[in-house]
Amino acid sequence: MMEFNKKAAGKVIRRLRLERRLSQEVFSGFAGLARSHLAMIESGDKQPNFETIWRIANAFEMPPHQLVLLIEQEAQS
Repeated sequence: MMEFNKKAAGKVIRRLRLERRLSQEVFSGFAGLARSHLAMIESGDKQPNFETIWRIANAFEMPPHQLVLLIEQEAQS
């Protein structure tokens, strides 16, 4: 199972969403997630699994490995 720092994942996902000026409601719709699920991920309360990372990356129109790399870089900073 893929695991990484929940806080770093949430911070990166929130930053990318805000850079695109999208609300949680709109972005969660693009990603096929419940808004509450996205909110828990962004707050670092929930560990996103591989499918969720895949959905979020696709909603950002980036390959999943790029999103994972950004999260890993955030965790190391």
